[in-house]
Amino acid sequence: MVKTYSKYEQTDAFGVVATATSNIVWSSEGVIQPGSSRPAGAGRAYAASNEEVLCWDVKKGELLSRWRDASCTEEVTAICRSEVDPDVFAVGYADGSIRIWDSRTATAIINFNGHKSAITVLVFDNSGVRLASGARDTDVVIWDLVSEVGLFKLRGHKGQITGLHFLQPTKPEGADEENDEDMEPETDQTFLLSTSKDALIKIWDVNTQHCIETHVAQSSGECWALGVSPDGSGCMTAGNDGELKVWSIDLAGLRNAGSSIAEGTEQRYLHERGVLYRQGKDRTLGVTWHAKHDFIAIHGAEKAVEIWRIRTEGEVQKSLARKRKRRREKARNETSEDVLESDADDEKVNLADAGIAEVIVPYVTLRTAGKVRSVSWMQIRSSKKIQILVGTSNNLIDVYEIPQKVKSKSKDVPDYTRTLSVELSGHRNDIRALALSSDDRMLASASSGGLKIWNIRTQNCLRTLECGYALCCAFLPGDKIVVVGTKEGDIELYDIAASSLLDKISAHEGAVWTMQVHPDGKSLVTGSADKSVKFWKFEIVEEEIPGTRRTTPRLKLVQNRILKINDDILSVRFSPDSRLLAVATLDNTVKVFFVDSLKLFLNLYGHKLPVLNMSISSDSKLIATCSADKNVRIWGLDFGDCHKALFGHEDSIMQISFIPHPVEAEEKHIFFSASKDKMIKSWDGDKFEQIQKFKGHHGEIWAMTVSRTGDFVVTASHDKSIRVWSRSDEPIFLEEERERELEELYEHTLAANLEDDSNLIGESAEAVAASKQTISTLTAGERIAEALELGLVDVELVREWNVQKQTNPKLAPPQRNPLFLALGNISAERHVLNTLSKIPFAQLHDALLVLPFAQLTPLFTFIAIWVERGWNITLTCRVLFFMLKTHQKQIVSSRELKTGLEDMRSKLRRALNGTKDLIGFNVAAVRFVTDRVDEMGIVRLEDVEEADGKKEQRKRAFIDVA
Repeated sequence: MVKTYSKYEQTDAFGVVATATSNIVWSSEGVIQPGSSRPAGAGRAYAASNEEVLCWDVKKGELLSRWRDASCTEEVTAICRSEVDPDVFAVGYADGSIRIWDSRTATAIINFNGHKSAITVLVFDNSGVRLASGARDTDVVIWDLVSEVGLFKLRGHKGQITGLHFLQPTKPEGADEENDEDMEPETDQTFLLSTSKDALIKIWDVNTQHCIETHVAQSSGECWALGVSPDGSGCMTAGNDGELKVWSIDLAGLRNAGSSIAEGTEQRYLHERGVLYRQGKDRTLGVTWHAKHDFIAIHGAEKAVEIWRIRTEGEVQKSLARKRKRRREKARNETSEDVLESDADDEKVNLADAGIAEVIVPYVTLRTAGKVRSVSWMQIRSSKKIQILVGTSNNLIDVYEIPQKVKSKSKDVPDYTRTLSVELSGHRNDIRALALSSDDRMLASASSGGLKIWNIRTQNCLRTLECGYALCCAFLPGDKIVVVGTKEGDIELYDIAASSLLDKISAHEGAVWTMQVHPDGKSLVTGSADKSVKFWKFEIVEEEIPGTRRTTPRLKLVQNRILKINDDILSVRFSPDSRLLAVATLDNTVKVFFVDSLKLFLNLYGHKLPVLNMSISSDSKLIATCSADKNVRIWGLDFGDCHKALFGHEDSIMQISFIPHPVEAEEKHIFFSASKDKMIKSWDGDKFEQIQKFKGHHGEIWAMTVSRTGDFVVTASHDKSIRVWSRSDEPIFLEEERERELEELYEHTLAANLEDDSNLIGESAEAVAASKQTISTLTAGERIAEALELGLVDVELVREWNVQKQTNPKLAPPQRNPLFLALGNISAERHVLNTLSKIPFAQLHDALLVLPFAQLTPLFTFIAIWVERGWNITLTCRVLFFMLKTHQKQIVSSRELKTGLEDMRSKLRRALNGTKDLIGFNVAAVRFVTDRVDEMGIVRLEDVEEADGKKEQRKRAFIDVA
């Protein structure tokens, strides 16, 4: 009988606050509590957590929701919130896909796929209907959220897109009615501002789909960030060496751009205002303008956010006057002639001549706990201070408060404070060690400077303790004390219940790389870089309480034995029967000693690089070793012979572990390995075969631990996440698993080939179709072709039967395809329509491109039937118009297709007119209901003057809603 294995699947991922792959977005939800008008909360922060998006309550530090699409394993690289509908978020991923999420239900509404590489920037337009996306593949794609399709792809940049912003010029406020009529056609004009690493800034006309202006944004190489003022009248680009370039945008000129382009007059809409320099000389990664106040947050990759302030006109004039006065004083010290000349020059200075350094000035620099990845302004009403949300690369979200105004006379730097922080839910540094308690309920994770205790079922952080640079950790028997080995050579004991450090022992002169509790639970062994293995006995010592005569029992580690070896020790392991001790050293060997006499029993030679970890099976018969040479070796502990050497991973293998106490005898020799190649694998130590690959982590895996009976495996990675892989009821057959892996490899290479083919087209146009063939669109296209092929045969069969039935009414029904009978005797035309309607709108056009021209005749046959019967007119029109546009030249030259289209045209016009009337009727009904609701809302103002619509003053009102 074929042997089966248990399948492991990822069930939980925790330990991440925010990853550095994406920006952070603040929203005002939860600021004002229900039934109150005063701000009580601090809003919500939406941050990337590898392949998920997390929603945090900033004040409480609680996780409110988690957005994850099971079909996507790529990292989140960009998040954008719609200003029109605050519940709609666009999220970009590392594979070039974009998902539109509804924050209320935490579900993905639309899935777009048009880029070949990671999304770098997303932005909604003013109406919230269109979305622009930029990626590392240098393309900009405009998406329509209503029809769920990509409108077009803009090509012009030669580097990664770093900034996008929609410019939609509005009518001037003081325009006359006559002017309003003249300007009506231009109100729908939309422009897109884009920057890229190729150091260019471009303005695109979205309506005509071409670039109308290009400038070199940065003189010092690449352009890394774009920030646009809230009113759209100016922008700032940033590059290397702390250089910031300020531009003014001619919105009035853009309003009339539609008419001036046709005349062929060259007009500039971007005007360079000047260059500023940051204090930090590193690359600038973000420029964010405050929506209400004249502040700009600028940050690079270092631990600082620089806040700049835009001065008022009065302040600029005062500054200019001071400078003029200084120049005069300086000139008076020289000849009198120079004084007269300087006076004459100074009189000409006015506000328009002020340099940009006079207008935009540094305000305060925020020093942060980690390297800044993203900032987002918080806009809480009635708050006297300005607040800013900062996401850092060390798994942290902070809130800083800055005073709005500072006394002009005082030269002191404004004070800023860190008011709130989301930090308890994760480590600041990479987790280097994991340990499970004896009942598998608690998990200890240790990193440089932090030890955390987690509830493995609820993923809640129970305790957070400060420790040294941890390299290994273990629970002591009773699960009340955790022992940690550090890089400094110390052993630290922590009491979990009291959250305190019990003892700190200077155990070794080098780093403590490994430790294990003896199987009898009465002692501990540690191995260090000082070439010694030390044995520690647990003793309870009665210690006096200072200032009293009473004593208290305390646990002490007492060294009772030491084993000296010629090289650094990387790993030590007891055999479960307590007979042997295996020691891995830096000279690529493993030495096995008898525990009682510490005499050498075996020498295991074979690895080409140091053995980083090892594990002994529960029956003490096998030892598995993993090394930096990417190999796993399985040895017998009776004679020290190497049973098998397996090429396990693509990089150094960091951890290996058998199941400590398997329930079934078959699982005694199953072990797991974790590597720097981001993969975990399970192996059969008897058959020497790989069972399963666990994909999920986005960084090197540093630590792994297996539960007592092998119900779950816990891993920790450089991506800051702790992931739990639980055993499921689903069995695994090795043959099926290998076939599935081959299929995945084939699909991956096929997808890569599709991308390469698209590059060979050599499109020179600025705007091209926003299409991208993927495996899903290919299979969707094949499903359509198959449905058309089966459907056409069935339609002819039914048609012939209907003709014969007129002469012979008792004629038996024809033998149709079993597929139609299995679907409830469905008609062929309904089956083809159902096949099309099941394809997501965003993938429909790409799927239709798969169809060859020969399939157009059967497709148009079915479309004619749907039009005649009035079935799903929206989808029918979308398919028809797309195919007409795609195959226009061939259709025009085909007489047969033209005849069919002529017959279809009149019927389609009638159907569309009926749909138009229905929509018009429904719109009128909705307007009527809206008017009735407005009429029934009666507002009575008492003791207050008549409310002026223009003034935004709070007035006491008594409202009756009937």
